[in-house]
Amino acid sequence: MLPDVIETERLLLRPFEPDDASAVFGWFSLPEVARWSGTGEPMRDLEEAQARIARMPERRGTHPAAAILAVCPDASAPPVGMVMLVPIPASAGVERGGGGGDWEVGWHLHPRSWGRGYATEAASALLERATSAGLPRVVAVTHPDNAPSQAVCGRLGMTDLGLRDDWYDRTLRAFALPLPAVGTRAPHQ
Repeated sequence: MLPDVIETERLLLRPFEPDDASAVFGWFSLPEVARWSGTGEPMRDLEEAQARIARMPERRGTHPAAAILAVCPDASAPPVGMVMLVPIPASAGVERGGGGGDWEVGWHLHPRSWGRGYATEAASALLERATSAGLPRVVAVTHPDNAPSQAVCGRLGMTDLGLRDDWYDRTLRAFALPLPAVGTRAPHQ
């Protein structure tokens, strides 16, 4: 069984709680964060953040590897961002082989936390989770102009696939990382 809470060297990654809505609103209401997110539009009110948290179980799905976790600098601090390992929806008309579809690793952080290595550290923990669960590979997708997230993909050892239309019905810069077979890499403690 994979843990619900992950501790890294500097971070606590835990499931979101309803009380985290103000933190979620705090970063997704900022244009500099929203421009890289799925909608591109800043959140308008706290109710949108509450609704996003409420939809997380559905977005995550039921696979034991899947996770959408709050990124916290310590157990007593509010989240400064989020990290996810989720099935990624294929674009209309794109066939995905193997029956399992693709898996996405992704992150969103408050600008005050940019440049500290939090995205790389949190995403690395989820890559270890994906490996432990036996997933064959993960992808990351970024807005074509999001150089900082593309740099994180490079630090994670992901291969740049260039501009692709395979997911979310739009053109994104994609990265992929094949994962080692289960048992060839120790899970993160």
